[in-house]
Amino acid sequence: MAYDFDLLVIGAGSGGVRCARMAASYGARVAVVESRHWGGTCVNLGCVPKKLMVQASEFGDLVHDSHGFGWTTAPGTHDWATLIAAKDREITRLNGIYVSMLEKAGVTLLTGHARFVDGHTLSIEPSELAPTATPQTVTAERIVIATGSTPFRPDFTGVELAITSDQAFHLPERPQRVVLLGSGYIGIEFAGIFAGLGSRVDLVYRRDLPLRGFDEDMRTALSEAIAVRGITQHRHTNPVSLERDGADLVLALDDGRSLRADCVFLATGRRPKIDGLGLENTDVVTVENGRIQVDDTSETAHPGIYAIGDVTDRINLTPVAIAEGHTLADRLFGTAPPRQWCYATTPKAVFFSPPLASVGLTETEAAQNGTVDIYLTRFTPMRHTLGGRRDRKTVMKLVVDQASQKVVGVHILGDDAPEMLQAVAVAVTAGLTKADFDRTIGIHPTSAEELVTMRTRTRETLKSG
Repeated sequence: MAYDFDLLVIGAGSGGVRCARMAASYGARVAVVESRHWGGTCVNLGCVPKKLMVQASEFGDLVHDSHGFGWTTAPGTHDWATLIAAKDREITRLNGIYVSMLEKAGVTLLTGHARFVDGHTLSIEPSELAPTATPQTVTAERIVIATGSTPFRPDFTGVELAITSDQAFHLPERPQRVVLLGSGYIGIEFAGIFAGLGSRVDLVYRRDLPLRGFDEDMRTALSEAIAVRGITQHRHTNPVSLERDGADLVLALDDGRSLRADCVFLATGRRPKIDGLGLENTDVVTVENGRIQVDDTSETAHPGIYAIGDVTDRINLTPVAIAEGHTLADRLFGTAPPRQWCYATTPKAVFFSPPLASVGLTETEAAQNGTVDIYLTRFTPMRHTLGGRRDRKTVMKLVVDQASQKVVGVHILGDDAPEMLQAVAVAVTAGLTKADFDRTIGIHPTSAEELVTMRTRTRETLKSG
């Protein structure tokens, strides 16, 4: 059978765009269909605009800190509308870059909502990006689902009065009182943004500590940093109901208390974006939370249909989606073996103030494989000794497999942690040992030199299980 395209990618986010571009570079006839915005969640409603807002939230601290260095600066007032307009201009610029990259690669751009008719056929109907488009039907030998994820809304009375991250990027003004539900990446980062810009912030979450899945020492350090930021934490707490009382929103909690706010923000996780895809017309299998099940080659249960990125709910990070898209294009159309990636040492960062970054195993995870040596340091960075923020600590941790002496995990909370961690991730991926760290000369004076000067073992953690 003759198909319109060799490959059709549903979703023009980071993973889908990389897959399409690489496949086209190998000579494949490729199309991408997008229903909402070029660049996907990361560029439009995720990591890029959020990082810009984090940076905006830190300038007030810098003004204050400059006084300790002799500057006579005066605190100003923040104009939320100016920030949002500047952010929107940058996102529009990036949207154009994504479109340009695809066009230069020879990829056909289709706008609309894609729905499977069968395993090789898609109907493309009007959508937010192209509301007046004429419906069309296209065929492809292979189809890649790269539709990403969407915010999850928990079920409690009045939840429709709350916003998610999708709306947070377009609020007409900054709310003075914000209640955030959830302590994952999104909740922590937006809590820091609003607090840094002057809002009163309450953070409500179910567990003892924020950031489930991260190393316990770093979770504790982050909880302390959240308190230093002036954010009130409500642990072991769940929402019961939300209602409007005049100009206020009133959130009732299951411990009997209630919180008044101008904005209640749901940061309660995300789920794969599969609604309306017509997967019932294929043999694609979805499992818990709606994630699409794939094998090691990113192929679904339906031969010729693949899925990459957040829609598979594996490691939901933009660089991982890009790696999956690149590898899939190599495998399907390349002439050389696919590029190899080390997913086990995928670094990650949480852009709070100060940020947290991590690579490799936590102490608990590493101890399941054998006894580990732990090296831990906590200090006040030089800038804060004069700036006056002596309670803003940097915490660094090395997790070392005792038998092999390989550094299997590095965790940092502190200024510039993500920038430091990216280079360290190379060392962990390469399997370097504590001795390799020790024989590396540090750059002085920096916080990063602590990574190669931690000589005294803090503790030994015996093999668990």
